[in-house]
Amino acid sequence: MEQKKTVIGILGGIASGKSTVARLLGRHGCAVIEADPIAHQLLEKPEIKDQLVGLFGQHILDENGRVNRAALAHLVFSDASALNRLNALIHPPVMAEIERQIAAYQHDPTVSAIVLDVPLLAEAGGLDLCDVLVFVDADRPVRLERLKKSGKFDENELKKREKFQISLDKKKQLAHYSVSNNSGDSDLAGQVAQLFSTIIGSK
Repeated sequence: MEQKKTVIGILGGIASGKSTVARLLGRHGCAVIEADPIAHQLLEKPEIKDQLVGLFGQHILDENGRVNRAALAHLVFSDASALNRLNALIHPPVMAEIERQIAAYQHDPTVSAIVLDVPLLAEAGGLDLCDVLVFVDADRPVRLERLKKSGKFDENELKKREKFQISLDKKKQLAHYSVSNNSGDSDLAGQVAQLFSTIIGSK
């Protein structure tokens, strides 16, 4: 009988390095399922776009009639009810596609484990899909510096977004393992290699 592949969920704060950890696990033969591209593709679907315009108005579209993700984010992270409406529309189909990909990878002999790179894994109800949870720990000043370098957003925007997320302390409590991402890529790569050995070796 084919052995079930371990599904690893990544938890952590904004700009903690969750995607970096997922990519590093990918180097060890893990299949990485990313939620962001799935969500971005959903926003291009006419039926989803029409529902978004119905919920939030035409101003969330750019001059080419595509969903302006920055404008949508600005709107929903200033209004809890708007964010709830967006999540109710987007999260279910995103999670359904993630479940479909998990099922497909379970039958792929080249895959050692399956990693979920899902920014709001806990908030979207994805914890039940995971066998193991890994928390990526990074100090707040380090995360702010990363956001500043990337030009994504400032501390005020970080506070706005964190307000709608499960606390980092709670996420850390939920996790089976933790890695620290304060000291650079080579240190993190070593921790992830050890983590992979521990998780796969414990099967």
